Amino acid sequence: MRTSIIIPTYNERENLLPLLERLSSSLADHDYEVVIVDDNSPDGTGELAEELIGRFPLRVIHRQGKLGLASAVVEGMSAASGDSLVVMDADLQHPPEVVPQLVRALKDADVAIASRYVRGGGTKGWTLSRRIISRVAKLIPRIPFAQVRGIKDPLSGFFALKREVIEEVKLEPIGFKILLEILVKGKYARVTEVPFTFRRRERGKSTFSLGEQINYLRHVWRLAWSEGEVLRFLKFCLVGGSGVLVNFGFYTLLTRILGLGVH
Repeated sequence: MRTSIIIPTYNERENLLPLLERLSSSLADHDYEVVIVDDNSPDGTGELAEELIGRFPLRVIHRQGKLGLASAVVEGMSAASGDSLVVMDADLQHPPEVVPQLVRALKDADVAIASRYVRGGGTKGWTLSRRIISRVAKLIPRIPFAQVRGIKDPLSGFFALKREVIEEVKLEPIGFKILLEILVKGKYARVTEVPFTFRRRERGKSTFSLGEQINYLRHVWRLAWSEGEVLRFLKFCLVGGSGVLVNFGFYTLLTRILGLGVH
């Protein structure tokens, strides 16, 4: 089974060669390709990727302007030739050595998630505020989306899936959290999670920002609206609220109007 590894890049020149070398070492016995989708990086990431094509099984897609990580992943998936697809960041916060574990996990699952929140996984170098934001963020989609309620890390940016999971599925994510969209819209029967430790980046500038947090909330809202989950949630609130009002009405009738005590 051929594996395509989709890696969106923007100003990752310093990390690109170490990433490709570690992937090559980890996947020495695998049939794989790396698909770099570069958003016209000012630091020359795309140009370096072109220079490395002879050394690694590498394809490079150049895009005009900074169009965003999620759309880069979608474009990379469309161009990939593999039966299985792996998505990961270029900044080495996603260890290349975990990729073979994700690929093996697809023997018994349709989606394999590199997870920070299962036993054996974790984060290193995060501030307390970053840990709190991450924990809260992963709880938000559990309200509207039943598909993710049993998954520990539905917002991971490091995952693998069989190609058929997204065939004929229209993906329109905003921001970074494309996995959430795949879990809500995709065609799959089983999801498994593989532990890994997310570390702080050693080189380059972090993309974590307030703007991306806002994009995430916009993404959840748009996805919930498109899937009809907003209306279902509002109906749930109306039914629950009407039940509360009826109970309160009976309580008022018995205690205040009829003068009956409730003990």
